[in-house]
Amino acid sequence: MNEEQLRKIRDDDGFIAALDQSGGSTPRALAAYGVEENTYSGEVEMFDLVHEMRSRIVTSPSFNGERILGAILFEMTMDRDIEGIPAAEYLWTVKGVVPFLKVDQGLADEVDGVQMMKPMPGLGDLLARATAKGIFGTKMRSVIKQASPEAIGAIVRQQFEIGAQILDAGLVPIIEPEVDIHISDKEAAEDLLKAAILEDLDAVPDGRQIMLKLTIPTRDDLFADLVAHPKVLRVVALSGGYTRVEANERLACNHGVVASFSRALSEGLSAQQTPEEFDAALDSSIATIFKASLT
Repeated sequence: MNEEQLRKIRDDDGFIAALDQSGGSTPRALAAYGVEENTYSGEVEMFDLVHEMRSRIVTSPSFNGERILGAILFEMTMDRDIEGIPAAEYLWTVKGVVPFLKVDQGLADEVDGVQMMKPMPGLGDLLARATAKGIFGTKMRSVIKQASPEAIGAIVRQQFEIGAQILDAGLVPIIEPEVDIHISDKEAAEDLLKAAILEDLDAVPDGRQIMLKLTIPTRDDLFADLVAHPKVLRVVALSGGYTRVEANERLACNHGVVASFSRALSEGLSAQQTPEEFDAALDSSIATIFKASLT
């Protein structure tokens, strides 16, 4: 493990940029960027276009380690270059931003109010490739859509079981059991989730740490004891469908939690903008998210 990267994630101010849209979410991300589906044909063109978008973000002067702790990459992004340099290497050596990798293979169908992660038969090989490419940590997402104690317990167990494999590979897992912001029992689901996480943290070996990526809670500072937990390196928050303004306002009420926004980070960016307009819009976005992450 890179000790300088570990220190940055643990100690520095800033937030984590989520640049990990995969096959299912890429068309929506491109449409929000001003690139409609009828302007490209097939997955190859789609992923070329989204790589151009991500590269434009990462190479912007405002995107650097002064305000951004890390960036989460999609597997295809990890396997590509940015300005002729492998993406993870570019992030760290050029921008001072710690590289993470999305490793889940998407969501299973909803059962008992949750969506578990699909099986990951190739995870071992992916982790080996990630390590060779200089990746620091990983991210994997599942979704909670109902305050069901047994189902939430199962979703957290799955996250921590795979997290143990990731720790064994020498990487830091970001565990992301997202609570859908639109459900009527969101607060109850968050209480159940917190209890399940605290229970599973007990099984993490002493001296090891994981990260948590959680929906901004309904009740301010609900996750304060997770932030302070010795086995938690950092707690980050997803924007979860909130606008950037609302996500920032809610995040600022949760001490010690920093952002890990995707859609809210790129909100307002457009393929049609000039370089100057694009950089100004991204700089403004980064500034507001950074400020909200300082509390």
